[in-house]
Amino acid sequence: MGKLSAAFALAILGFCCCLSGSMTNAFVASAWVKGRATFYGGSDGSGTMGGACGYGDLYATGYGLTTAALSTVLFNDGGSCGQCFTIKCDTARDTQWCKPGTQVTITGTNFCPPNYAEPADAGGWCNPPNSHFDMAQPSWEKIGIYKGGVIPVMFQRTPCAGNGGVRFTINGRDYFQLVLITNVGGAGNVVAAMLKGDKTDWVKMTRNWGANWQANGYMDGQALSFKITTSDGVTKQFDNVAPASWRFGQTFTSAVNF
Repeated sequence: MGKLSAAFALAILGFCCCLSGSMTNAFVASAWVKGRATFYGGSDGSGTMGGACGYGDLYATGYGLTTAALSTVLFNDGGSCGQCFTIKCDTARDTQWCKPGTQVTITGTNFCPPNYAEPADAGGWCNPPNSHFDMAQPSWEKIGIYKGGVIPVMFQRTPCAGNGGVRFTINGRDYFQLVLITNVGGAGNVVAAMLKGDKTDWVKMTRNWGANWQANGYMDGQALSFKITTSDGVTKQFDNVAPASWRFGQTFTSAVNF
């Protein structure tokens, strides 16, 4: 029994170590931070489509209306596209326009530009150094009362769920691939990307704008693989996501996410 107990203990220890190791790369939510939030896009959210991240039709790319335009300090020149935030109205700073006990998780899909003609605390909400979310109206109204217009919030960066696999939309032309990377789970935002044809080595990609990454090479007629790294340092490889018959304008969904 002593040997059996020892073996059982070692098995449990090994299981725990494996579990711990698998959790090492899991994105962990940040601490709660103060900010403010307004809304845009209309009650149906139609005015939020497109945006500075390049996601286009937010329904087609899987983001829907749980989105926001980020202020300068949060947007990070497009580097924050795809990050997820959980936001709640700060009842400690506003008891009139908050909806207590509610919160919403959104994805950063657009840029809220500064308005230097207005003070940062009175109209220039997205001016540096403000942490501000201009949210899709349907999402904002889950935490605030419409008449309030602008509310103080508490927010934290949280893991993105990712519904299914990471998606790659291939645009461009011969010798130029412009790839929109969407539905990224975990940290949500991509900081490095590589592309490989089945007849080429790995090619480093660079951010073109928003969530669009570019590479220069002749990849026509080749199955395409991708390797991407998110802001928490996790790298995953997506082999043969696009078949050799791919065409510009097509979107391909991988079987893998973060």
